[in-house]
Amino acid sequence: MGDDTRERVKRIAAEIGFRPNALAKGLLSNRTFTIGLLTNDTYGRFTLPVMAGITEALVDHGVSVFLCTIEDDPALGKVHVDAMLDKHVDGIIASGKRIDRRLPVDLSNLPVPVVYAFTEGAPDSVTFCADDFQGAALAVEWLKGLGRHRIAHVTGPESFVSVRERARAYRELAGDTLPVMYGSWSEAWGHEAVEQLWSTAGAKPDGIFCGNDQIARAVVDALRERSVRVPEDVSVVGFDNWEIVAAQTRPPLTTVDMNLKALGREAGLTVLALAEGRTVEPGIRTLPCELVVRQSCGGDPNL
Repeated sequence: MGDDTRERVKRIAAEIGFRPNALAKGLLSNRTFTIGLLTNDTYGRFTLPVMAGITEALVDHGVSVFLCTIEDDPALGKVHVDAMLDKHVDGIIASGKRIDRRLPVDLSNLPVPVVYAFTEGAPDSVTFCADDFQGAALAVEWLKGLGRHRIAHVTGPESFVSVRERARAYRELAGDTLPVMYGSWSEAWGHEAVEQLWSTAGAKPDGIFCGNDQIARAVVDALRERSVRVPEDVSVVGFDNWEIVAAQTRPPLTTVDMNLKALGREAGLTVLALAEGRTVEPGIRTLPCELVVRQSCGGDPNL
């Protein structure tokens, strides 16, 4: 077909509102151009940015994504997986709330490719996760670059792999002058941690690296209640870049962004490649984090 004819056909199709039959296209190509996203992250704290990245990566390929949340219910998980297979999805992306737990549903030996993003993958699968060690190193190096010498680390439960990786980076860079303070992923723990730090005799921290943004916001509030200025007296860094929390902290919170959208893009392109029959080497891919500097510890680290 010549270019002029092609353009005339496209123009007339647009004028009459013609749309190709997706089912017919699917029968011809043996694909449905749909990807299923399965998650137990009911609130979408981690899955929504991952999904945004997947959608951004696949929209230009004519591929749609539909999301199924399964909470932690194996029966519900099986229902959704069966529904995805009944719809003949080209592939499935599994996502979750933490990198060291699998979804409560068996995704092995499915007739479609499965890629894992921010959740533990099956053996010989392709799994994407953020580099927690590198992200924590960014935070501690920034604090040290600001001239902070007594840096505390207030974080979540030690049972999380991500917590242990961030604590390992903290110890390597900040030393063991102060113990790592493990607790819950909550603002209540942030307040309690400041109470413990300021009720202990001796020099107080001049920098605090927190395991997530909720803890960090509470740390900033607790310091203000003690008339400790942030960032003049104590610089504070969070982790996650949960913007609804970080931007509303007073002052706004410097934090580590896990680049979940980029992680989603990579997962989307990978499941597309597998669906098209291309070879992809299995294994865990860690993507770098980045530091988002706001007023809770702004300034030039080289000063």
